[in-house]
Amino acid sequence: MITKKPTLEKLSPSFGSSILVKQHVDQLDKNNAYWHFHPELELVYVDKGQGKTHIGNHLSYFNNSQLILIGANLPHNGFADRLTANGSETTVQFKQDFLGNDFIKIPEMQSVAALFDRAKKGIRFNIETKKVVGPKINNLMEFGGLERVLKFLEILNYLATTDGYTLLNADGIALETNPQDSDKISMIYKYVNKNFQDQIPLDEIADVVSMTVPAFCRYFKKTTGKTFTQLVNEYRVVHATKLLNESQMSIADICFECGFNNFSHFNKQFNEVTGKSASQYRKEIKHIIQ
Repeated sequence: MITKKPTLEKLSPSFGSSILVKQHVDQLDKNNAYWHFHPELELVYVDKGQGKTHIGNHLSYFNNSQLILIGANLPHNGFADRLTANGSETTVQFKQDFLGNDFIKIPEMQSVAALFDRAKKGIRFNIETKKVVGPKINNLMEFGGLERVLKFLEILNYLATTDGYTLLNADGIALETNPQDSDKISMIYKYVNKNFQDQIPLDEIADVVSMTVPAFCRYFKKTTGKTFTQLVNEYRVVHATKLLNESQMSIADICFECGFNNFSHFNKQFNEVTGKSASQYRKEIKHIIQ
């Protein structure tokens, strides 16, 4: 059942602060895991957690930890399904001009400005960067005022100069949206998230957003850069990576559990999304998911 439609999320740093730092420990409020966007950039460090990464057009599954930077107005979902023992999720939300309109333009901030530009596509940092930066992000909670800002600038400088990262929407599509688009896309993603294991006819999903099938297909492709069938297949493959990692189910059983009704089609889609076969993915899982 689709409840309140999320659009623009308005963030308010605490009084006297230009950045908003939040930390969740043990349990996350799943009500906050919805499709949303905001003008602030968002740096997220998950330490010992599991969940889906859904940023713009990118969809994947992570296990254990994750460090990502999301650009301004780039739609995304909440990240952690659950936190493991001693796990936490720390987020830092800030505007590009949080130090004033002109500060980002000075020569010393050139690499940071380039980082913010890359963040329009979403950035995931590798394990070496996580080891260095993750604890620093967690420690931001211990500081306030100018000291917190200086510590945060150190983090940004490191992220701006490392080459240990991957662009999540590297196909050139940086999905920036407006409240009306976010409204409809949120309803579509919620419906797919709930029903991807079943067949979803186009007339059924078009009806969810009160559109004709041709209008829906045009709208969805224009807004997301992919077809609706591609989206559903991506959800199924992401769920398959989760089962390959967390269960002992056979690959054939996983195929049907995820909503595919043809094993060869499952293998083809899995390869297209991940770049490898399901059996190869399972063999390499400890190296792929860090």
